[in-house]
Amino acid sequence: MIWIVSGLMACAVVFVILRAFFAVPDRAKASELDVQVYKDQLQSLESDLERGVVTSGEAQAARLEISRRLLAADKRAQGEVTAGAGGVSKLALTIMIVFLLGGTFGLYGVMGSPKLSDQPLAARLEAARIARANRPNQAEAEAEIAALVSTGEIAGGNPDEVPAEYLELVTKLRETMKLRPNEVEGWKLLSLHEARIGNLGAAWRAKDRVITLLGDAAKAEDYADLAEFMIVAANGYVSVEAEEALANSLKRNAKSPRSRYYSGLALAQNGRADVAYRMWIGLLEEGPEDAPWIALIRGQIGAVARAAGIRMTDQNAPGPSAEQVEAAGDMTAEERQDMIRGMVGGLADRLATDGGKPVEWARLIRAYGTLGETGKASDIWNEAQEVFSENAEALALLREAAQAAEVAN
Repeated sequence: MIWIVSGLMACAVVFVILRAFFAVPDRAKASELDVQVYKDQLQSLESDLERGVVTSGEAQAARLEISRRLLAADKRAQGEVTAGAGGVSKLALTIMIVFLLGGTFGLYGVMGSPKLSDQPLAARLEAARIARANRPNQAEAEAEIAALVSTGEIAGGNPDEVPAEYLELVTKLRETMKLRPNEVEGWKLLSLHEARIGNLGAAWRAKDRVITLLGDAAKAEDYADLAEFMIVAANGYVSVEAEEALANSLKRNAKSPRSRYYSGLALAQNGRADVAYRMWIGLLEEGPEDAPWIALIRGQIGAVARAAGIRMTDQNAPGPSAEQVEAAGDMTAEERQDMIRGMVGGLADRLATDGGKPVEWARLIRAYGTLGETGKASDIWNEAQEVFSENAEALALLREAAQAAEVAN
C-alpha cells in the first residue's frame, strides 16, 4: 500500500510540473480571442456586401485590413503558446521526469528501509507487550552475565583485591546468619558487606530476606536497595523482579530519586523512551548536581531522547551552587525545604522582572510541582504559554514540565 500511495503522489507531482510548463498563458488566450474576433469580422463583412451595405471596393479594402490583422494575431498567439511551454524540449522534460521519479525512489532506497515491513501502532504495542512478558527473569539474567564473565566478554568483579581479613569476616557473618535466620540487623549487615565486595547476587538475596522479615515495616529505601542490587547484578538490566521492587519503593515514596531513575531505565529498556525521558528530565531539574544518579542520567539521556524522537534542550540553566548543595547536607528537613523555597522564590522573581530562557521557566514549573504548590505551577505554566506562544520548541519543553507537575494533560 505504501508503494502505491508513494507512486500516486510522485505522479501527481510530475503532473503539476508538466501542467505548469504547458499551461497557456493569459496573454496567449487574449491573442486567440483576437483571432476569433477578426474571423467574425470577415464573416460580417461578407454579409454586409451581400446586403449592399458596403460597396465592392470598400469590402475589398476592409477584407485586406482585417486579413492582415488576423494573420498578425494568429502569429502572436502561436508564439505565446510556444513561450508558455517555456521553450523546454521534450528531451529536457523527459530527463526531468526521470530525475524526479528515479531520484526520489533511489534516495529512499539508499537512506530509507525499503525491506522493512509495515509497523502499525497496534502491532508494535503487541510486540512490545510480548517482549516484555517473555524477557529474562533475574536468575536467567544473572546466569547470562556469569557466562559472559567466564568467557571474558565482559569484566567481572575483583574479589581478589578485597583484603583477606575482610573476606574472612564476611564469611563468618554468612555462617552466623545460617544460625540466626530471623535476625533482621544481621541480614542488613550481610547485604551491605556482600555488596561492598561485589557479590551483588548474594547482596540482593540478603536484602530480600530483610524485607521478608520486616513485612509491612519495610521502607521505600529497602526496596530501592533490593532493586539496585538486582540491577547491578544483572549488569544494568532491569528484570521483572527488580521492576516489582521499584514499584513497591515508589508506592511507599513516590519521590524516591533512586527508584525513579531505575524506573526510567526500565521504561527505556521496554520501548517507552518518551516516558523515561520525562522522568529523567524531572530528576535533572531537581538535582542536586552531585547526586549519583545525575551523572548516570546525563550519560544516557541523549540516547533516550533520540529514541523518543525528542530534541534535547539546554539543561544547564542556573541552579543551586556547590556551596548551597554542600550547606543543604547539614540542614534539617525544615531548613532544607526553606532553602529550596527561597531559591524557587528567587527564580520566580527574576523571571517576573527580567524574563528568562524556556528551560528556566520549565525548571520553575517543576520546582513548584515538587513542592506540592500546583496552583503556582499552573499560574507559571499559563504565563509561560503566553510568553512563548510563538516558539513551538519552547512550548513542548514547558508542556513536559507542566505534565511532570501535574498541571497539564
